[in-house]
Amino acid sequence: MTISTTRKLLGVTVAAGVIVALAGCGAAPNSNPTSAGPTAVAGFKPCIVSDDGGWNDKSFNESALNGIKAAAKELGVKEIDVQSDSANDYAPNLENLVAQGCTFIISVGFKLSADTVKSALANPKIDYAIIDDSADGNNDGKPDAPNIKPLLFDTVQAAYLGGYAAAAWSHQEGADKVGTFGGLQIPPVTIFMDGFIDGVKKYNDDEKSSVATFGWDVDKQTGAFTGGFAANDTAKQTAQGILDQGVDVILPVGGPIYQSAAAAIKDSGKKTVMLGVDSDLAVADPSVADVTLVSIMKRIDNAVHDATLAAAKGDFDTTPYVGTLENGGVGLSSFHDFESKLPKGLTDKLDELKKQIISGDLKVTSPSSPK
Repeated sequence: MTISTTRKLLGVTVAAGVIVALAGCGAAPNSNPTSAGPTAVAGFKPCIVSDDGGWNDKSFNESALNGIKAAAKELGVKEIDVQSDSANDYAPNLENLVAQGCTFIISVGFKLSADTVKSALANPKIDYAIIDDSADGNNDGKPDAPNIKPLLFDTVQAAYLGGYAAAAWSHQEGADKVGTFGGLQIPPVTIFMDGFIDGVKKYNDDEKSSVATFGWDVDKQTGAFTGGFAANDTAKQTAQGILDQGVDVILPVGGPIYQSAAAAIKDSGKKTVMLGVDSDLAVADPSVADVTLVSIMKRIDNAVHDATLAAAKGDFDTTPYVGTLENGGVGLSSFHDFESKLPKGLTDKLDELKKQIISGDLKVTSPSSPK
């Protein structure tokens, strides 16, 4: 069962086979580099800027930082990282990195798009990459600056498997109700929610069940959002609103807001579980492992790692990378302590669905899927 088998890569526990290559469906990178290691071109200086979620979000910012640190260590160079505490920091932080002589700059997240494009246009000799955004504000099918590489993820594929697992768990536990809520209503968030809800529908079709969903309407593209990614009272109240529907599985999508969901679960005194996003949450934050059924993973760390190595060798190109189930860019984590408690045959079914999605026999898409 490949989904639940784990191993170590870049210092974190990940699902087996989850290795990213920086060509849409290319082969996995060499896991046994030569003893000499990769060599950077003279003067190579990799840099990275977070969004306002910060580096300690146990999610996409932290995953990206882990990726560039691992690449820098292999290269024998020192990366520069700057944290954004608010949206007002994006442009100044990018200017700061340019002033420090960075030759490769990674922007972490959709929200940095406009400022990254502006910086890239002003500094055509610097290579840029941006996570979760195509940098295509005019929608002409290519980045608005010729020196930006988009690092994208078709997360709907993995979220579909997560939704199916959530429905199976809820049906087994008796509630037959699951829910989700997000931070901001932006494509990198809603793509998780689309896949989650559609996966539940697939479970209902397969098992002739009626697991209800709350928090997101795929057809109307409307649902429950906190208005940001902070783990605050608003996020906890939003989570509580979903829990009040009687759900026993909840998917919080938006970095640190999982902390608010976990707090609401604890206060409820019920055996509700949640799904993590981006990283393997049970490993990234052991304090919530006892309520984390599984995580829907985006291997941002590997994408950043490989993009950095390519830029270091002078092989930078702006062809968008798209992480999929096929190339290991997205996937499910282990079920960890819940493995022995899962409905009979679930992991085999998830493997079967994964194979069908990869082959194209099962079409899984979202309005937010990378184009």
